[in-house]
Amino acid sequence: MTVAELSEFRSLLREEAIKYRVVKNTLATIASRGTPVAVAQDFFKGPIGVVISYDDPVLTAKKVLEYSKKNEKLKVSSGIIEGKFCMLEDIKAVAVLPSRKVLLSMIVGLFQTSIGKFASALSATINSFAYAMEALKNKKSS
Repeated sequence: MTVAELSEFRSLLREEAIKYRVVKNTLATIASRGTPVAVAQDFFKGPIGVVISYDDPVLTAKKVLEYSKKNEKLKVSSGIIEGKFCMLEDIKAVAVLPSRKVLLSMIVGLFQTSIGKFASALSATINSFAYAMEALKNKKSS
């Protein structure tokens, strides 16, 4: 990749607080020893770019794959997501998931819906009881 392409890629990642570094194979091998990344040592051949994100792995996978589609010089072969070694197919599967923010909003929406239904059920029970008492009162008075 040219310097301009690499700068464009880094700026795309920087928007989401994601870091990109080019590392030497020997340094990557030494640094990965005794860590979950050690399983990826077989892939430390040729130029290696490391993408690091501390927030959302789904967003990271989306951004990297999005740029690799735009620029065919960027080849994604494998990665480590949440401490698990993943091949390209796994990374693509992660990339189609909704982002962390969307998933959290979906969960909150489900909780709100459940609480609303529970409140409606309680209200309906109280209303039914009130109607039954009113009917019983009317029956006794007539």
